[in-house]
Amino acid sequence: MRSHTDTCILPSEQKRELVHKAEATTSLLHGCSPYERPMKQYIEMGVVNLDKPAGPTSHEVTAWVKDILELNRAGHSGSLDPVVTGVLPIMLGRATKTVSALRLSGKEYICLMTLHEAVPERKVRRVCKDFTGPLFQMPPIISAVKRAVRVRKIYYLEVLDVKEKSVLMRVGCEAGTYMRKLCHDIGVALGCGAHMQELRRTKTGPFREDTLVTLHDLKDAYVLLKEENDESFLREVIRPMEEGLSHLPKVIIRDSAVDAVCRGAAIAVPGILSFDKNINKDDDICLFTLKGEAVALCRSLMSTDEMLQNTHGIVATTERVIIDAGTYPQGWHSKPDNTE
Repeated sequence: MRSHTDTCILPSEQKRELVHKAEATTSLLHGCSPYERPMKQYIEMGVVNLDKPAGPTSHEVTAWVKDILELNRAGHSGSLDPVVTGVLPIMLGRATKTVSALRLSGKEYICLMTLHEAVPERKVRRVCKDFTGPLFQMPPIISAVKRAVRVRKIYYLEVLDVKEKSVLMRVGCEAGTYMRKLCHDIGVALGCGAHMQELRRTKTGPFREDTLVTLHDLKDAYVLLKEENDESFLREVIRPMEEGLSHLPKVIIRDSAVDAVCRGAAIAVPGILSFDKNINKDDDICLFTLKGEAVALCRSLMSTDEMLQNTHGIVATTERVIIDAGTYPQGWHSKPDNTE
C-alpha cells in the first residue's frame, strides 16, 4: 500500500540526485556561501516565508514587508485572496528576479468546502477522487487573468473529514488553480452544489508551514538588528533566496564559467561539474556555484544523458541573471584582434 507521503507530494518535492561529470575547487577569494553573506546583502538576496493573515491583500502584505525592512523592492510568489491565509513567500530586493520561478511552482491548500445539501460520505469521497489529473477551469468573473478556459493539474485531492455538509480536504495543484472553482465543480458533480468556506495555503514549492514567520517576527528581528546589532534572529526569519529555488533542477558550474553567464552567455559543457539526474530538454533549470550561490535561471538545451555524453556544446541558455557580473573573476578571454 502506498503511504500518504508517496501520494501527497508536489512535483517540486520529488527527491533529486546529482550526477557528477567533473571535479573542481572553488576559490575563497570570490563569492561566499549564501548563509554567510554580509547582512545588507543577505537581506537584499533573501526570502521571507510569511504567514499571511486574513484581511489584507497579498500586495498590501508585501508592501508592509518592504517598509519594515526599508527596501526598495519586494515581490510575492502568487496572490492569495484577502480572506485566505498561509504560505506567502516574499522575495526581497535583488531576489525579486527569481519570483517568476517560484510563482510557477505547485501549491498545496487545506480547504473547507460547504455542500448545499447533505450527501453520503461515501459518495463525496468517490466523486472527489475523480477531480485529480488535468482539469478544465474557467477563471471566476472577478479574477486577475483573462477569462478563458484553461487546463490546470490537480496532483492530489485527499478528503480529510466529512461532517454533515462540511468537507475538509487537502489539495495539491498546479499554480493558477482556482480553489473556489474546484469546489463549485465538485458540487455540480455531486448534484447538490458547493462553495469554498475557508482556505489556507500550506505549501508553495519548497516552502511549507513549518518554516512560516509572521509580520511581528520580522519586525522584532529587524528592530533587534537596528538597536542591538544582533543579526541572529533576522538570519532565521529571512532565508537565502536559494532556498526558494531548490525545487528547480540544479546545474553546478565552475568558478571560471560564472562571470560569462553573469554577462548573459550560455553555459557550455566544459563549464559544468554536476547536474540533476532527471533534466530534460526545455526544462527550466538553475545554475549554482560550488558555494551554493544561485547564478542564473536558464532553459536547458540538453538532457542529463546528453550532458554526460557530450564534451562540447551548449547546455543551456541564460534567461535571468541573478548575481552581479564581477562577483567572480573573468575566466574567458576575447579572441585577439588580428586586423592591422
